[in-house]
Amino acid sequence: MATTRGGTAARQHAAPPTPRAPRTPAGPVLALIFGGAAVVLALWWTSTASVVGPADWLIGAGRMAGLLTGYGCAVLVALMARVPALERGIGSDRVARWHAMGGRYVLSLLTAHVVLILWGYSVQDRASLVHETKTIVLTYPEMLKGTIGSLILLVVAIVSARTVRRKVSYETWYYLHVLTYAAIFLAFGHQLADGADFIGNTTAQYAWYAMYLGVAALVLWFRVLVPVRLNMRHRLRVEAVVREAPGVYSILMRGRRPEQLAAESGQFFRWRFLESGLWWTSSPYSLSAAPRPGLLRITVKANGNHSAALGMLRPGTRVWAEGPYGALTAARRTRPKVLLLAGGVGVTPLRALFETLPARPGDLTLLYRARTSEDLALRGELESIAAARGARLYYAVNAPDGARSPITAAGLREVLPDIDRHDVYLCGPPGMAESSYDALRAAGVPASRIHHESFEL
Repeated sequence: MATTRGGTAARQHAAPPTPRAPRTPAGPVLALIFGGAAVVLALWWTSTASVVGPADWLIGAGRMAGLLTGYGCAVLVALMARVPALERGIGSDRVARWHAMGGRYVLSLLTAHVVLILWGYSVQDRASLVHETKTIVLTYPEMLKGTIGSLILLVVAIVSARTVRRKVSYETWYYLHVLTYAAIFLAFGHQLADGADFIGNTTAQYAWYAMYLGVAALVLWFRVLVPVRLNMRHRLRVEAVVREAPGVYSILMRGRRPEQLAAESGQFFRWRFLESGLWWTSSPYSLSAAPRPGLLRITVKANGNHSAALGMLRPGTRVWAEGPYGALTAARRTRPKVLLLAGGVGVTPLRALFETLPARPGDLTLLYRARTSEDLALRGELESIAAARGARLYYAVNAPDGARSPITAAGLREVLPDIDRHDVYLCGPPGMAESSYDALRAAGVPASRIHHESFEL
């Protein structure tokens, strides 16, 4: 790993206290989710007198799959309600991964529910599968709406598959995903009208209503009312656009007391720029500088039509923001020594942390990987911060002939012989982040001290 070193300076600072490891709510949240699933299965157990013969076994399994599907849909929506305790405590990317994984489980349960119920009733009625499907869909109460809802969920799942997702635009994917709300609404009535576990069981019906209404309240509050309140209060507008490197621009936004948002270095907002051609897209961008009175800044690389258009924003453009989100903050730190490892425009949240993380001189290091020296965005600012704080700054750029300079365990130990005693904040393109994570692990850094958030869609 070839490195060039930026300036450092020895200036005395008060030694910061050794930070304590933050308590993550991930364990209790997962326990709550699985505990809820156990309660749902208990509902089937208590409402089922006996299971006799193939038809009962098939129908019973289908009922269990259906109950878990309904419960899973509520959990998936709650995970994406942008509840601050989840977004900041666990991390937006981790919650999104739970949502994606849960979506695959829910789709599998939905498929099992449909197949097993139809199969079981066809065996019970001694009818063909086609005849039984027509009878159930067209004559059972709320079943036609439930079928339409299930088909919508299937379409959303297909579009979300990785091979398909790469071929559709973000806007198509996003707005099809919004149809999930309609699908769940259409299917809800079928659950109570046709579910044997709910018919005649008022307590179960009230509990199901409470669960869905509670999730709907979370979505309404955190995804609608809180953002409306935020933007009505702070009224952000673009103040200036500054070119930082080839294809990289900083967007400065000013508003009414944005410091009251309590955003921290390392966090991000979802930004919507209210200008023709841009207003329908909401994208996550990290703050690239610590929030200042009246001023917020993000730095964006032109990777597509939307992000490229941000470099042409006009001063005065209204901005709709949602946040702050993310857990890549100082609260994750567990050791006095910290390495910030950045790749490309992934330097933006780490630049803010480089400025604000409490550290003794020499205990804070930033390693910045880029293709060429010209691609080192915010270089002047980084060098000024390093000089002012007595921090270490290294660059890893390609050789003059274009040969790539990889991040390796040996190279990391050469730069920081005691790297295994560091916390590491990692942010960069997916390939670079993955290879750097492997190098850090090989260099002796425990997984619990490698802090990373990814917003790859």
